[in-house]
Amino acid sequence: MQRAELLGRLESESEWDIIIIGGGATGLGAAVDAASRGYKTLLLERYDFAKGTSSRATKLVHGGVRYLAQGNIKLVMEALRERGLLLKNASHLTRTQPFFLPVYSWWKKWYYGIGLKIYDIMAGALRIGKTRMVSKKTILQNAPAIARKGLSGGIRYYDGQFDDARLALNLAQTAIEQGGTVLNYMEVRGLLKENGKCNGVTVVDSLSGKEYEMKSKSVINATGVFTDDVLKMDDHLQHKIVSPSQGVHLVVDKKFFPGDYAMMIPKTDDGRVLFAVPWHQKVIIGTTDTPVGAPSFEPRALNDEIEFIFRNVNRYLTSDISRQDVLSVFAGLRPLVKVPGQKNTALMPRDHTIIVSGSNLVTITGGKWTTYRKMAKVAVDNALFVAKLERRACVTESLRVHGWLSENNTDDPMSYYGSDADAIRKLEGQNPEWSEKIHEAHPWIKAQVIWAVRQEMAMTVEDVLARRIRMLFLDARAAIDAAPEVARLMAAEMGKDESWQQQQVNAFTALAKGYLL
Repeated sequence: MQRAELLGRLESESEWDIIIIGGGATGLGAAVDAASRGYKTLLLERYDFAKGTSSRATKLVHGGVRYLAQGNIKLVMEALRERGLLLKNASHLTRTQPFFLPVYSWWKKWYYGIGLKIYDIMAGALRIGKTRMVSKKTILQNAPAIARKGLSGGIRYYDGQFDDARLALNLAQTAIEQGGTVLNYMEVRGLLKENGKCNGVTVVDSLSGKEYEMKSKSVINATGVFTDDVLKMDDHLQHKIVSPSQGVHLVVDKKFFPGDYAMMIPKTDDGRVLFAVPWHQKVIIGTTDTPVGAPSFEPRALNDEIEFIFRNVNRYLTSDISRQDVLSVFAGLRPLVKVPGQKNTALMPRDHTIIVSGSNLVTITGGKWTTYRKMAKVAVDNALFVAKLERRACVTESLRVHGWLSENNTDDPMSYYGSDADAIRKLEGQNPEWSEKIHEAHPWIKAQVIWAVRQEMAMTVEDVLARRIRMLFLDARAAIDAAPEVARLMAAEMGKDESWQQQQVNAFTALAKGYLL
């Protein structure tokens, strides 16, 4: 996956079947869907793949237990089915995650136990584990950090877990393997129209400054929380449809919640659930639900949100987690679709919304990572309809994502590369220096930086440390310390000078400080 080669396709292609704006979960899913059906497909992402919301999830592939409590059976059923398909098709990036839901009264054990049993049954043939009520002893043997006082037992259930940014990247690679073209750092500045119908985009390469006009039979707007910006390009009178909601996560050392189990706190101060989830040898705790005004690519956690997480999670833990224990804090924005009269974003639906404007612009927004494939299918089906293109069947239910392996050793620090891991090890053998770690406290090595530049379209230090490897999200201070060495390695590969290196280190350091408390 090399950017220069993909840019060359823009010169040779006079018209595309489908242009997709947005390189997050839904946009990349749509690129895979359209390309695998044989359509000439182009995806354009303003920054890096999954730069926004799609790299900032709770890392769960799930049906949504709380949506069941809200009575949204359709969404839960759809998400559970998609969870099962994703666990099959991206086995190197996903796994079954066991959970405990601790309870402190006997009747809650039955209340939550019955609810989670229904959740389990709803998965049908794609069920991934059997829900059981368990004793206090069982919980404390497997999750000793859970508070003991008053604990009467709990429920053990199963959901899925994944690496969100790595999945986004692998979807980009899958789209290319299927014949599509996907490009990062390509900013769409406007829509082209003929007789009032959308027939392309104007775009600027943010790295070179070169401008393009790209013609297309259909255009899909899959820009998440920035949906309204593209809708305004189409019609300056268009009212806003997205109500962004911020979710914050804290990352701490695994000593605060040892073991392989995750924990779901069934009810917090605002009525939401809260999770503590093991991930890459750390623990992610979250999330919040806070309405925000204007969307941002780098949202920042509010002090009230941080205190909310501390207050609620510490009720359920033996150790008292405080600010100095946080290795990284990250925030993401959910693209919730507005509901008339509803101001509480926690109560807004998580279903996706599809809009086809009078100009034939197809907009897909809302939804969640777990249902990205279904959303992509809906978007592509609508694009084919408005463009009057020949209908070809969707094949993504059984399409394996780039990197898929039949068996994957999750103890291997390179397991999330799947079938690419062997190539990285061969790369490591080409230069003794490349087997060295980029930071002594973490397992990532220099060969992974070289691989990110050569094969994963990493263009900046942030691309590497935030999304190709996940150091920024797991240990922001270590990422700042590693930035100069990553910049040096990248500069040698890309033919950049010391000035570029310093600019990259400065930019990354300024960004990464926002991930520190």
